[in-house]
Amino acid sequence: MNSQDKIIDLRSDTVTKPGEAMRRVMATAPVGDDVYGDDPTVNRLEAMTAELLGFEASAFATSGTQANLIGILAHCQRGDEYIVGQTAHTFAHEAGGAAVFGSVQPQPIEFELDSTLDLNKVAAKIKPDDFHFARTRLFCLENTHNGQALPRPYLTDAGNFARAHGLKFHLDGARLINAAVAQGVEAAELTRPFDSSTLCLSKGLGAPVGSLLCGDREFIHEAKKWRKMAGGGMRQAGILAAAGIYALENNIDRLAEDHALAEKLAGHLKKFAAKNFQVGEAQTNMVFVQMDGQRSLELADFLGKHGVLVNPGAEFRLVTHLDVTAADIDYFVQLLEEFFQAD
Repeated sequence: MNSQDKIIDLRSDTVTKPGEAMRRVMATAPVGDDVYGDDPTVNRLEAMTAELLGFEASAFATSGTQANLIGILAHCQRGDEYIVGQTAHTFAHEAGGAAVFGSVQPQPIEFELDSTLDLNKVAAKIKPDDFHFARTRLFCLENTHNGQALPRPYLTDAGNFARAHGLKFHLDGARLINAAVAQGVEAAELTRPFDSSTLCLSKGLGAPVGSLLCGDREFIHEAKKWRKMAGGGMRQAGILAAAGIYALENNIDRLAEDHALAEKLAGHLKKFAAKNFQVGEAQTNMVFVQMDGQRSLELADFLGKHGVLVNPGAEFRLVTHLDVTAADIDYFVQLLEEFFQAD
């Protein structure tokens, strides 16, 4: 264990814990029954987020998965189809919710190396107007994807493409603020081409729970019906919304620190390339590593015994966040040196 007996968790930015200041605003938040629309703190969070992302309205949801689900269901009807990346969260990591709950068929497409979807390939997957086929209704992107911020010109082109083909355009913006900070723009610049977007508060922004779905008022009204059906009526949710407000007011600019730490980490790790330990460039707050799968299990076990958590695999990510310091990165690199010295 390190000298501070601290667990250093590099598995994800979802592991962040609320600090004392955030806990204080949660404890003192004014609340009401949000199902009636009476929780002032939820109402404030929804208004703040809609303004931040450049939309008319938003809905507070329990998670990014729920926010994406109610967004897809509000855009689509039973028997419709949405086009999405093969490894996108809305397809690969949300338990098939759109298909299970909404009978909305996903049409996955392989990502390009820059985490975009080739618009020619997307066009080829749009179904003709024929009763044999599901109706292609929605086009979904994710920003960031695997830590990569999507190129801004591509977002404009994709939005124009969606409108030209009569498709609604949804963004899984779980780490949207990471993309905005990395590119030095306001979040609303990145969401302008979209009909809807989510934003997760419980990743790098550091809140314990919650995501928001943004869109126009009519769309959000429909989405809140689906949220209720999905069990998302949270009653006195202002206790949670207060954490989200604190995160938006205090934790946006500091994401640049996470990005700088990830870049520092990637630079240090490249010296282990001779150990069949291949490291990619830092992507916002993520560094991806490739190594033998069995060897990665041995590494994870070694690190775990010294208070560092990673998710092993033939390819795995190391994620920086507000609970990871420069000293933690130095300690992690020191452990890698000890591990590889045993070879």
